[in-house]
Amino acid sequence: MNSVDPLVSVEFEVYGRVQGVYFTKYCKEMCEELGIGGWVKNTKKGTIQGKLQGLRGNVDQVVDWLSNTGSPGSQIDHCDLNNWQSLATPDFRDFTIRF
Repeated sequence: MNSVDPLVSVEFEVYGRVQGVYFTKYCKEMCEELGIGGWVKNTKKGTIQGKLQGLRGNVDQVVDWLSNTGSPGSQIDHCDLNNWQSLATPDFRDFTIRF
């Protein structure tokens, strides 16, 4: 483990016009490229929820994308981040889309 870039975990919820297969698909692809474990899903209330676990720098890249960019055609109002934790080992080995 890299002592300069610790393992972290964070839960997120993205608000705005974000629902659809593209947002979750793009999120999954980005997390897989960065070696982040966790999950993402569309909620019944029209948001995107999920959990990220990985190196802090990589998680920060995804958080920035969730907060400011999103998938093509999405309009992000804001992204809530909760339960930041430092990890000794991640709970998730890969990244999945939940239904």
